[in-house]
Amino acid sequence: MNLLALSGSLRARSSNGAVLRSALTFWDGPATTADIGALPHFNPDLDGEGATPPAPVAALRAAAASADALLVVSPEYAHGVPGVLKNALDWLVSSGECVGKPVAVITASPSPAGGDHANAQLREVLRMVSGEVVTAACREIPAIGPKADPATERVTDEATHADLGAAMAQLAAAAAPFATP
Repeated sequence: MNLLALSGSLRARSSNGAVLRSALTFWDGPATTADIGALPHFNPDLDGEGATPPAPVAALRAAAASADALLVVSPEYAHGVPGVLKNALDWLVSSGECVGKPVAVITASPSPAGGDHANAQLREVLRMVSGEVVTAACREIPAIGPKADPATERVTDEATHADLGAAMAQLAAAAAPFATP
């Protein structure tokens, strides 16, 4: 099964990057992480009828179209979704690549709430693009700082690591009936 992962953090050594890399170790199949930092600002004029979307947008859409499931891992900025991630999702709103695809949302934050505002917002946006949010695969990880090792860029907290495995198993189970051969 093919997985498309999107990270809401562009930082090279972000704790959310560690969460994403750790989660991907549980995925049994090919996984692609989208380069959302290369996307232009969303502008419907660049995507109108008869227009050719910019190359990074076309690449994102192609990756989403070929994926059997999507994983979104993100920090929370100012009680919301990071702009770069919202921009990427805006490019997917009207194109249809996410329709019916199982999606997991994982937010991680140094706060005790685990990025709950961003998690709720991402779930709503993903439902809007007609993704099938797999509630059992979604997570909010609080106090992420000491749970990730910047040197290995992985989650080192055993309970959090095991929970990521459970989340990915739920996502895989939701994607299996729809997987492309």
